[in-house]
Amino acid sequence: MAVRACGLIVFRLLANCVPPKDNIEYLLLQTSYGKHHWTPPKGHVDPGEDDLTTALRETQEEAGLTAEHLRVIDGFVQQLRYEVQGKPKEVLYWLAELRDPETELTLSDEHQDYRWARLEDACTLAQYKDMQDTLRAAHQYLETWKHKQ
Repeated sequence: MAVRACGLIVFRLLANCVPPKDNIEYLLLQTSYGKHHWTPPKGHVDPGEDDLTTALRETQEEAGLTAEHLRVIDGFVQQLRYEVQGKPKEVLYWLAELRDPETELTLSDEHQDYRWARLEDACTLAQYKDMQDTLRAAHQYLETWKHKQ
């Protein structure tokens, strides 16, 4: 049975960007263990916990952002499947906007750094193709979503 984890692709919209199309930045956290990879906040589902609650809890634990700081965007959920140390893992990601782009983050001991990055920089940091594809899918969804706001 696959290990199940859930997380949020947190983004912020920057004001006064030129061009305005380039005003989305994504939050990536650098782990303080292993190969120090970069990933959106995520973690394992606790017994009895639903997936979105897990994503919100993990984002609060890992980045200090509470549900009040965030607005989950309807209609986007991305599933990744891969192996970690020979065991299957499944991760669900939702999209969430940081309501105030100036909100300070507080990292947990699991992470040593964070970055706000535009799409291509975020993909470079993320390294893994499935995560890059997920970030690109989120970005494409947001481009459509922004025009409906």
